Amino acid sequence: MSTQPAPAPLLIACALGIEHLALRAGHRTGTGGPVSVHRTGMGPKAAERAVTRLLADPALSGAAVLATGFCAGLAPGMHPGDLVVAEETRDPRGTVPCVGTELLVKELVRTVPGRTVHTGPLTGSDHVVRGHERSDLFATGAIAVDMESAATLLSAVRTGERPVAALRVVVDAPEHELVRIGTLRGGISAFRVLRSVLPVFYEWHRSLLLPRR
Repeated sequence: MSTQPAPAPLLIACALGIEHLALRAGHRTGTGGPVSVHRTGMGPKAAERAVTRLLADPALSGAAVLATGFCAGLAPGMHPGDLVVAEETRDPRGTVPCVGTELLVKELVRTVPGRTVHTGPLTGSDHVVRGHERSDLFATGAIAVDMESAATLLSAVRTGERPVAALRVVVDAPEHELVRIGTLRGGISAFRVLRSVLPVFYEWHRSLLLPRR
């Protein structure tokens, strides 16, 4: 009988139905422990409730958590389909450092060549950010904003020590604001990019299971 502990699972959390569709369309069996893709619902409160409930399940005990989906870019020059790897997530309740960001960037460059990858703080909001709010948030040092990542990771680490990360696809940017995700070219581009990055999540998860030297 094996005495090896069971591999830690991976919980991939997104908010919107279109994000979940992209992730399920690209979903394959991972190379590490069990992988679960869950839709939390939109907004920080929904994300907090869903993640807290999910991680109470013994099957997800010790799970690594990765928040993903779409985001709004804050920096001038960002384009729909660009990728954001958070070095940390932040909202008024606190800041959560992310694990394995260098590996995520490396794997993105390999998996989706030609796509621009941005790294930096990812900030949370309780509403869709428009106009001057975007420049105000950029002035704080954040490079992108969404409504769920900060709440997802904060809830995850509050339930127990675990590796967490956030990787988002830019769906609108200062010079490319969208009104509806599914009907414009930027939204379609972001959907295709999100669908293609599942192998990056699996590699990040697999790296967490490797023995540390």
